[in-house]
Amino acid sequence: MLQISQVEKSYGQLKVLKGIDLEIAQGEVVAIVGASGAGKSTLLHIMGTLDSPDKGKVLINNADVFAYSPKALSAFRNQTIGFVFQFHNLLPEFTALENVMIPGLIGNSSNEASVRKKGLELLDRLGLASRADHKPSEMSGGEQQRTAVARALINSPKMILADEPSGNLDSKNALELHNLFFKLRSELGQTFVIVTHNEELSKMADRRVEIADGRLKV
Repeated sequence: MLQISQVEKSYGQLKVLKGIDLEIAQGEVVAIVGASGAGKSTLLHIMGTLDSPDKGKVLINNADVFAYSPKALSAFRNQTIGFVFQFHNLLPEFTALENVMIPGLIGNSSNEASVRKKGLELLDRLGLASRADHKPSEMSGGEQQRTAVARALINSPKMILADEPSGNLDSKNALELHNLFFKLRSELGQTFVIVTHNEELSKMADRRVEIADGRLKV
């Protein structure tokens, strides 16, 4: 599913990633852990093609993604990768359903009815059917984050990348979110790569990968 070879990344004089090699299989749940500043989020952003490496290769489904043109890469990202962040990043002026639909409309703007239908199905699957017409300010933190998960799923991506997804939730909502990831993996077969400081979540994962000082610990 994902192959990373000798990836390096610097910002100015600061070398953040120092030669990362990592393979992740389809349907795997992988937790990336490490101290703050170790390079976890930088690696996740490169996996998600939101940032590019200075050196090395990233293959997703055997495609050399950074060989694509910017337009082709953007289309590939929208269809192949879903993102969940610590702060849900829902747009406050839109309802839960409208927020979920946005990536689907970007990728399939000619068929709003089908995107809407799928958005409603996802909200129902995630226990949010009654919240479809609510704006983020009218929802709890856990409901907002589950809405963000539904948004990440709208284009049926093969891989979900999550950056501290439960970092802003209380322990009850965090556990529910973690269980949701594994339920979705079982039902939909998606790959999850999760950057987390949450020990419980990292222990639940199929595999735990630790970064220290820009390198993977072995």
